Amino acid sequence: MLLTAPPEDKALAARQLAADWRAGLLAWPGAAGEGPSNGVEVPDRPARPEKPDLLPPRAMKRRGPGSLAGRVALLHALAHIELNAIDLACDLLARFPDDEGAPLPRAFANDWVRVADEEGKHFLMLQARLGELGAAYGDLPAHDGLWQAAEATAHDLAARLAIVPLVHEARGLDVTPQTVAALTRAGDEKSAQILDVIYQDEIGHVAAGVRWFEAAASRRKVLPKVLFDSLVETHHTGTLKGPFNEDARAQAGFAQLMAGT
Repeated sequence: MLLTAPPEDKALAARQLAADWRAGLLAWPGAAGEGPSNGVEVPDRPARPEKPDLLPPRAMKRRGPGSLAGRVALLHALAHIELNAIDLACDLLARFPDDEGAPLPRAFANDWVRVADEEGKHFLMLQARLGELGAAYGDLPAHDGLWQAAEATAHDLAARLAIVPLVHEARGLDVTPQTVAALTRAGDEKSAQILDVIYQDEIGHVAAGVRWFEAAASRRKVLPKVLFDSLVETHHTGTLKGPFNEDARAQAGFAQLMAGT
């Protein structure tokens, strides 16, 4: 997946990876105690198509979903996030078969293969919906913020988990219900239904982040909340913005993590 540039091919490859994994056709390096030196070179950046053009996050125009152009812009931005998310899950699997010298169990791979599979599903759903609205992924510019976060945390599994699933994906839980409601008010029930599917899956993705972040904190002999706060201060640009979706975050186990237990 990381070396596959065409977006649809990348998404389909993620789905095939999951099918092959469930069929027992793939091995997990962590189970054999092998680390990143197992001969697999992980690229600093995944292969990407020529389009969309990548702009700084602040250069992105904001449009509401009340107009067709606004809905296309919203779905395009979400498709870009999901394409990044495929690469993020696969990079996690390739880059971190161990942590702090300890091999990671097969359960770790089970979680992130599932995440890659679902992110591939999300991209394909959004791409199809864009087509129904007369657009395509790559028609509009996008920003590179998610992969910049991946590059900044490539050295440390705990940092990657803190910034990607526990900051960025958790923020998606905060804002998606309002976006679904706005699409419904605009009469775009089909797009709203797609976002609701993504929302439900993302609760599980954040839960996987919580689960493996807590394990990483245990290996470092640090309370999860203390480690999370330290890593966010070091690696996250900006502040953590509310309001927070406390119900969805609680479903994902975030409340317990942040309680410092």
